[in-house]
Amino acid sequence: MINFKKICENYKSEALETLKKDIQINSVYDASTVSETMPYGKGVHDCFQLLKEIALKDGFTVDMCDGRCIEIGYGEGEKLICIFAHQDVVPVSGEWIHPPFSAYVDEKENRMYGRGTSDDKGPAIASYYALKALKDNGLIKNYRVKLVLGGDEERGSSCLAYYFHTLKKENPTYGFTPDGDFPLIYGEKGIVNYKYEGHLPLNNVISIKAGVVSNSVIDKATVKVSEPEKLEEYLVNHPVIKYEKVNDDTFNFIGKAAHGSLPELGVNSGIIALGVLGDVYNNPMLTLLCNEYGDPFGQNMHVKYESKDMGKTTYNVGLISYENGVFSMTVNFRHPENCNPDEVLAKVEACSPLPIKVLSKTPYLYYNPETTPFIKALYEVYKEETGDLTHKPMAIGGGTYAKEAANTVAFGSCFPGKVDHIHEANEKIDLEDFYGSMPIYAHAIYALGNLK
Repeated sequence: MINFKKICENYKSEALETLKKDIQINSVYDASTVSETMPYGKGVHDCFQLLKEIALKDGFTVDMCDGRCIEIGYGEGEKLICIFAHQDVVPVSGEWIHPPFSAYVDEKENRMYGRGTSDDKGPAIASYYALKALKDNGLIKNYRVKLVLGGDEERGSSCLAYYFHTLKKENPTYGFTPDGDFPLIYGEKGIVNYKYEGHLPLNNVISIKAGVVSNSVIDKATVKVSEPEKLEEYLVNHPVIKYEKVNDDTFNFIGKAAHGSLPELGVNSGIIALGVLGDVYNNPMLTLLCNEYGDPFGQNMHVKYESKDMGKTTYNVGLISYENGVFSMTVNFRHPENCNPDEVLAKVEACSPLPIKVLSKTPYLYYNPETTPFIKALYEVYKEETGDLTHKPMAIGGGTYAKEAANTVAFGSCFPGKVDHIHEANEKIDLEDFYGSMPIYAHAIYALGNLK
C-alpha cells in the first residue's frame, strides 16, 4: 500500500517557494508585449520559462509548444495520463488587502494571497510536485504522464486548441484538470459569449467603461455624463446604490465581483449603472437592458432553463463600453444540457435594441458518474486520501480545460466548503489545501496510469 501523503511530504517547502515565484509574475494577457514567441505576452512567457528551468533540472522532458503551452513529460508506455492546468490569470480589480502579485503568506491564517493562487497556479504547482514525487519514487511504470500548462484559459482556451489542433498533440487515455472542485466534476454547462454592439444615441451620457473580463461580475462601472447634478441628486436620494464621485462629471458605481458562472453571488455595478442612467436621463434602451439582465438566470427575458444535474441558465454581463456614440455589452451565457443555445440567442436578439454577435460557443460536458470507470477511479482516490464520504461528484456552471480534451474532467483543487475568491479581490489558497492536494493528485495519476 503506497502512502502518497508520505512521499509528498518532502516536497512541501520546495512547492511553496515555486508557487511564490510563480504568483509574483503578473501573467494577465498583455497585448503590448505579444510577439511570435510570446503569443500571450511577457507575463505568461515568464511563467513558462520559470517552470521550464525547474522541470529540466528535475529530469523531465519539456516542450514549449510555440509559446502557447508548456508540456512537462515523463515515462514510457502506450497509456497517456494528462493533467491540464493554466498559468494565465484574470485581470486585477477591486480592493486588495495585500498586493495581488506579492504572494503574501499570512502565517496566522496559514494561507497565501495573490492573483492565481487558486486559479490556477496553486493547483498547477501542486500537480507538478505530485508528479515529481511519483517520478522520484519510481512509481511511473508502463505509462506516460504529461503536465500541460496553458497560457490562455481565461480568454477561451486558444492555447489548448492550438495544442491539439495545430500541433496535433495526442489526447489522453485519461486526464484531469485541477481547476474546479473536489470531489470531482462530471458535468459542465455549455458556454456562449455574445456581444451587443452598435450606434446607440444616449441622452447626456458621454462614456461608460465597466468590467475587465466577460466571465466576472462587474465590480466597478465608470460613467461620464453631462448635467452631472441630475445624476448626483438621484444617487443622493437612493442611498442603497454605492458610488463615488471621481470629478465634476465622472462617477464610479461600486458593486461586488464574482465568477461569471455564479453571477447571483455578485453585485453587478454595470447593470446598476445602466438602470440609473436610463432613469435619470430618459434612455429607454438602457432601462430595457437593465431590466432584461436584472435577473441573472434569464427569467426577465423568458430564457430561463434548468436541469436536475446542471442547474439553471446564467447570464453574466461582464463588459460594458460606450464611447463616441458606440455602445457594446458582452454577456457570458451558460446553459444546462436541456437548453438549446441557438433558440436562446434568437429570443434574446428578437427583443434586443442592437444586433448580437456570437463571440464563442462551447458545448456542455457530461460523463455518467455511476458508470464511467475513470470517474469512479478518481472519486475512490478522493475518498481514500481525505476520508470524506459525504460529498459527492457534481456538475457545475464553470467551464474548464476538460472540454478541450478527451476523457478529462475537473478534479479539485477547491475543497468542499472553501471559498477562495477566484476572479475576485483577495484571491487566496489555504496552505493546508495546497499541500493536501498533492497526495491526491499523486494518487490520481498513479491510479489512472494503472487503471485496467
